[in-house]
Amino acid sequence: MSTVASMIHEWKNRKWFGTTRTLPRAGQAVKLSDLGRRALGREVTKNLMVTLKELQRFSVEKGEPSRRTTISAALHQSGLYVRVSRQKPLLSKRHMTAHLVFAKRHLKDSQTMRNKILWSDEIKIERVMSGGNQAPLITWPIPSLQ
Repeated sequence: MSTVASMIHEWKNRKWFGTTRTLPRAGQAVKLSDLGRRALGREVTKNLMVTLKELQRFSVEKGEPSRRTTISAALHQSGLYVRVSRQKPLLSKRHMTAHLVFAKRHLKDSQTMRNKILWSDEIKIERVMSGGNQAPLITWPIPSLQ
């Protein structure tokens, strides 16, 4: 039987007459509709810092209440995964200019002088963290933007 003939045969003999779409499989129905899953993806792309609890509230507002694990799985199917974002040092313009002036002043120093002086200032550069030093900043990076 050729491909065209098999498509015509399938079109005539299906349970839902006049269609060739893939029939639903046996098993539990999907909790989130395709529209709901895409709406969650849009919400994540609008605000990359959104949490799963906020997305859960958003899905309840849309009329499709679901668990956080369901939302996470739906976002994974859409290609969105949670990553810990890179953190930027707390350097102001004043700090950067002071570092630059110091580096220019010691540009012509010998290697022994550099080892002695340059690394003796013991600067502690703090990193920006959300919620203190124990909680990393979590985002939903978009694959097309990386």
